[in-house]
Amino acid sequence: MTAKIGVITFPGTLDDQDAARAVKYAGAEAVSLWHADADLRGVDAVIVPGGFSYGDYLRCGAIARFAPVMGPVIEAAAKGMPILGICNGFQILCEAGLLPGALVRNSELHFVCRDQWLRVENTTTAWSTRYDQGAEILIPLKSGEGGYVAEPNTLAELEGEGRVVFRYAGANPNGSLNEIAGITDARGRVVGLMPHPEHAIDALTGPSDDGLGMFLSAIDALVKA
Repeated sequence: MTAKIGVITFPGTLDDQDAARAVKYAGAEAVSLWHADADLRGVDAVIVPGGFSYGDYLRCGAIARFAPVMGPVIEAAAKGMPILGICNGFQILCEAGLLPGALVRNSELHFVCRDQWLRVENTTTAWSTRYDQGAEILIPLKSGEGGYVAEPNTLAELEGEGRVVFRYAGANPNGSLNEIAGITDARGRVVGLMPHPEHAIDALTGPSDDGLGMFLSAIDALVKA
């Protein structure tokens, strides 16, 4: 049976179609989920994509966190459904309490748009098993509020439990503490990262096809479930 992966669209979302394309590239069925519907339509996993949900008013993701669709997303996450938050989606997951910490303005106060090298730190999550430990992957990064911050005890917990999934390799592009680019929850089912793997699924249209591994990893996780 083909896995069904939902992709949420909020007002201001702009990378939902790219995320759906990545899902299809990986061999799964992409299912559109609307922010105003408290219904996940029977999907097996969910992607919260990038963009500027609700215009980034108040804080990035602060309004989207209360959208009707997020109720069942939070419930599904509690039951172990794989959830991936990309860029604004990462911010939304943090606002929703599914991941710890927060994303703040980049350290130089400029929007950063570049192809960014990441180092894979954790290959056991639902979204990272296709990678080798320590591998460096090239993924586009485009954000103005991508600096990851957390309380010292939270950082220590993330590091101590191996919950940093991706780390910026080379120069830190946004001032993220500990060069953190992506993290996971304690069970390895919910992952958030600032770079955009959906823009790196085909070397013809992106800097690499390194991002495809995240979507293939999720399908593997669903097959094993």
